[in-house]
Amino acid sequence: MRFLMVGAGLSGAVIGRELAEQGHDVTVMDSRDHIGGNCHTERDTDTGVMVHVYGPHIFHTDDEDVWNYVNRYANFLPYKNRVKATSRGQVFSLPINLHTINQFFGTTLRPDEARRFITEKQADTSIIDPQSFEEQAMRFVGRDLYEAFFKGYTIKQWGCHPSDLPASILKRLPVRFNYDDNYFFHKFQGMPENGYTEMIAGILDHPGITVQLSTTFSRAMVDGFDHVFYSGPLDGYFDYELGRLGYRTLDFERFTYDGDYQGCAVMNYGEEQVPYTRITEHKHFSPWETHQGSVCYREYSRAAEPGDIPYYPIRQVKEKALLGKYVALAETAENVTFVGRLGTYRYLDMDVTIRESLNTAGAVLKAISDGDSLKPFFVSVL
Repeated sequence: MRFLMVGAGLSGAVIGRELAEQGHDVTVMDSRDHIGGNCHTERDTDTGVMVHVYGPHIFHTDDEDVWNYVNRYANFLPYKNRVKATSRGQVFSLPINLHTINQFFGTTLRPDEARRFITEKQADTSIIDPQSFEEQAMRFVGRDLYEAFFKGYTIKQWGCHPSDLPASILKRLPVRFNYDDNYFFHKFQGMPENGYTEMIAGILDHPGITVQLSTTFSRAMVDGFDHVFYSGPLDGYFDYELGRLGYRTLDFERFTYDGDYQGCAVMNYGEEQVPYTRITEHKHFSPWETHQGSVCYREYSRAAEPGDIPYYPIRQVKEKALLGKYVALAETAENVTFVGRLGTYRYLDMDVTIRESLNTAGAVLKAISDGDSLKPFFVSVL
């Protein structure tokens, strides 16, 4: 059968590879001039630093099969994401841990003492069922830590007050009563030694796969294939006929530095008066390499407009209502499966994207084997 993957990021590459390995003819197209989607990495010609062009991507998962999958196509080296935050004239460790608590409050508390201090002296225990981001933070860490590390950052990141955001955005507030400063808690964590683009190139390296870059998709192309896997914006597939789903986008102010600019990969800025949310220093994402020069990004978040790269789906009440209408349209679309972060209007980590792609490809191959229709593969996103 002939399949078209719209988008040369993780979804298109993984699904395409699985289908090609079973003898199917796969075309992967992308409107950009490179593969990898927002995971695209490239070496800076002046400094030699591996740059995460669309912002940093750190691989972390508990899914051993997914970890083994990516290691088939790249050599992953250990990497722990240790985030720092500048607030009130000091630099702290994130997520909030015992060091953060003792430094912030000028104490020398032991773990049990710190737990009692936060629970009894800081947390607003009158909030039984947090409904907003603000209530969630206040319930678990209290006003002082909330205002220092979450309030201003969230206003900048989402463009609204934390009281207007659902508590689910702060799904589980990471507070550690020890000195562990690893941002993630997953079993497998690392970075591909030579960047994500090389890894995705390896996935796409199959005689049954043809890659077409700088190629814009149109719905007229669907008729030329037995089935299409679309990882572009869900509303874009339908030419925004019902309106545009809301996204936040990022602007990157790139600058270079002779030496080590901040001593860490990620520095958050929690105060609202600092216009950017964070600075990322890309050579620290490859700690096994040594570079004199450095490439840094200041990140600014704002509402996405037509023509912007969509990063974070907003998914508030208005967007969810519109999403429901687009889902209904998608379920009637013929020969198309909507996949990935944009195609399903969800924020997805890389490991989840790969897992869903492997599952989708497996379901498609089973349907082909059973002689069933390829229609029912749209992921439920409501």
